[in-house]
Amino acid sequence: MLVKKTKSILILGPLPEPTTGVSLANKVVHDILKEQPDYNVSVINTSYSRFDEAIGKFSFHKLFFNLSFYPKGYKIFLNKIIYITPGQTFFGVIKYAAFILLGALLQREIIIHVHGNHLGNEYKILKGIKKKIFYYLISKTTKGIVLSESLKDNLTPFISENKIKVLPNFAEDYLVEGTGDKSFEKLHIVYLSNLMEEKGIFDLLDALVLLEENNILYEAKIAGAIDHIQQEEIKKRFSKLTHTSYIGIVKGDTKKELLHWGNSFVLPTYYKMEGQPISILEAMATGNAILTTRHAGIPDIVTEKNGRFFQKKNPESLYDTFVYYDTHKDEHSKVSNYNKAYFIENFTRLQFKERLLEIL
Repeated sequence: MLVKKTKSILILGPLPEPTTGVSLANKVVHDILKEQPDYNVSVINTSYSRFDEAIGKFSFHKLFFNLSFYPKGYKIFLNKIIYITPGQTFFGVIKYAAFILLGALLQREIIIHVHGNHLGNEYKILKGIKKKIFYYLISKTTKGIVLSESLKDNLTPFISENKIKVLPNFAEDYLVEGTGDKSFEKLHIVYLSNLMEEKGIFDLLDALVLLEENNILYEAKIAGAIDHIQQEEIKKRFSKLTHTSYIGIVKGDTKKELLHWGNSFVLPTYYKMEGQPISILEAMATGNAILTTRHAGIPDIVTEKNGRFFQKKNPESLYDTFVYYDTHKDEHSKVSNYNKAYFIENFTRLQFKERLLEIL
């Protein structure tokens, strides 16, 4: 028996590849809605293939790339719900202007899902006509989604708070499967994010130098795409380390193996676009202690029960955190077990699915 599809939704935003927190989340949203018998789902993929740290900066290459998906705007006519994951800068929003304006003209439901904590700050620093355009576009939102309560301020300048919903991030359930006992005899350090200055990659590498200088046993595996602008400097830092390896971009079972090998997940981020990193939840699912900074929406999902916070832009503070777990192995093991249970209670794909469908 055929089920009539009563809801039509257009997903407008980046999808893998490349894999980022936003593109991965969009893929899961797409897959979840495709599973629903009453949803008809279509997509306009806005992924930008070049990776660098200059997010939100204008370039002619980006301009021509963004114009290339405008002909697909006819899909606005075919869908009642427009689900958008915009960037958090002026240009990150303006590239969706035609879709937002057409959607508003056709009285579509426009849902904007903000995956970070910079949108509100961007609005504050804009001036003149750019500020007015920015406000006008986002105020066309009929429903907003943020990753946690503390991030609601990114949308309250534009829409009323009762239209803003909280949808925490998730990690894929396959990561939990086959979780064996971890070893805590020495630090197994994992970094799983893009290798960018604002993600703290240099702070991590400098802290690892301190571990080696002080003869503290460890192994570190670093995974992610390298910002091409910083590539030479990153390689230079790696060359100083004996027990650290760069393993490139990891996915699927390779990522699972990496996280199961690790016992200490590190994210020294001060990234201005940061929201609620999926990589932290993936690390919890696989029983890693979380070593990170009090930044963006991270304190909404991480407490001292999940690991330890250290100071931003401070390799010595991160080094001290490594030393703490090196000398408190029993506590390290307890945190690992707690994180696996905490993940299952709060951040599975099923929980994300239920929350998403309720919001929609």
